[in-house]
Amino acid sequence: MNTKEFKAQVEKKYGRYILLTEWNNYFDYPKIGTLRALVFNAHKNGFNKVVRRIGSRIVINVDAYFEWLEEYGKQ
Repeated sequence: MNTKEFKAQVEKKYGRYILLTEWNNYFDYPKIGTLRALVFNAHKNGFNKVVRRIGSRIVINVDAYFEWLEEYGKQ
């Protein structure tokens, strides 16, 4: 299965998700390195509400990300 097929399946099943590695194709900020750090510390910073792991791939719920950003930015 190639990336396009995988992405189509994820969007169909789970909603508006973007692969972590493709985030910068859609948004300029944050960079992939920053996202990886957020994912690594997701249990500490609440980012686990945003991230889903499907096999070895990490996908980000776009809507949940912006909700998290609003909440986390207030702290």
